[in-house]
Amino acid sequence: MANTSQAVPPLSAKLRIAVDIGGTFTDMAAFDEVSGKLLFGKALSTHGQLVDGIQHTLDSADIDVHNGNLFLHGSTIAINTLLERNGAKTALLITEGFRDIYEIGRVNRPDAYNLFFNKHTPLVKRSLRFEVAERLRADGSTHKPLDEAAVRELARELRGQGIEAVAVLLLHSYRNPAHEQRVKQILQEELPGAFVSASHELSQEYREFERVSTVVANAYVGPRVSAYLGELEKHLAKGGFEGDFYVVQSTGGLFPSEHARRDCVRMLESGPAAGVIGAQAICAQLGMGDAIAFDMGGTTAKAGVISEGRPLTTGSALIGG
Repeated sequence: MANTSQAVPPLSAKLRIAVDIGGTFTDMAAFDEVSGKLLFGKALSTHGQLVDGIQHTLDSADIDVHNGNLFLHGSTIAINTLLERNGAKTALLITEGFRDIYEIGRVNRPDAYNLFFNKHTPLVKRSLRFEVAERLRADGSTHKPLDEAAVRELARELRGQGIEAVAVLLLHSYRNPAHEQRVKQILQEELPGAFVSASHELSQEYREFERVSTVVANAYVGPRVSAYLGELEKHLAKGGFEGDFYVVQSTGGLFPSEHARRDCVRMLESGPAAGVIGAQAICAQLGMGDAIAFDMGGTTAKAGVISEGRPLTTGSALIGG
């Protein structure tokens, strides 16, 4: 008698895999480009070893990453590190005479009528902010040459203090990054195990406070985020994954994982941003021009607005205020 049961065909090597890690759950969705099937997985987030939670979601859907050609990832690891204040021991190197602009900020009150308002607590305390002898003019020309010997001596001092990450903010580096590039090079030579971030790599904003707060945040979360993404890359490679690995940015766009390991601050709002982009896609299918997207996780809750079919964006954000 012939066997009339139909064998389940193996999944193709054309899987697009997307994983999002939240404070409580890790979620996975995979799309088979050949069959058109959607597969879903869900597991508790494993905070001691986040990669395990990702593997659990894949296992729950019987997915082998060897069959994937694209891996997309959104995570709250960067924002949670910032909010929970458990990032790296970070130092800030800044142009001589501007040591306190990071703490002074914009001298404004975001919550003007709150009598209990407190200013932000800097991620880097004042004793770990160091002035660098150098100065560029607004047009990028040199007013005062960089004292490389002093930077090298300072780097050795930082090594003795067990510094894990260093942020570099020099005036007018958006116009001429030469001094920042050289300072970063010296720091990497003297502190080979430290995460070093220079402001011109992250922002071309001419205002110093916006650039310094951004680069400090990047350095503060950098070691933890970079190590995690590196671990995930190795885990996928061990499983036979040979496709492209992209991380969601706060803009809702994507960038390669190797860039995300350097520019970690760009993925601060990766989870909520992806949710807003997803809401936009649903609105387009439903013919809705305006909507509010709400995303509640285990640690934070976020909202976004779709107006006339487009997500509203902002040029600046106050995080953890």
